[in-house]
Amino acid sequence: MAIEITGQNGNGKILSSRTERPEGNVSRDEATAAQQETGRSSTADTVSLTNTSAQLRSLENTLAELPVVDSQRVESIKQALADGSYEIDAQRIADKLISFESSLSR
Repeated sequence: MAIEITGQNGNGKILSSRTERPEGNVSRDEATAAQQETGRSSTADTVSLTNTSAQLRSLENTLAELPVVDSQRVESIKQALADGSYEIDAQRIADKLISFESSLSR
């Protein structure tokens, strides 16, 4: 459903009230005098978080503290490349590429 940002319908007519809008009438209760004076609603809004959301927040914080790169592994590979002891398993690389390509076509 399209939202008319300009306040005009497709015919160029300016829509002046909620009842004229094509999406229908959206009703809200009018604020009482006390609500207008204090700026507060008469009902109390509450938010409660589940245990799962608290666990997710904790996990997110833990992951944010971890380094992006495993510098110890990078250094060991650099050393192996430098001294010529790094071995490349072409068959393993080919198998992984085929597996990856197969998962993309599913």
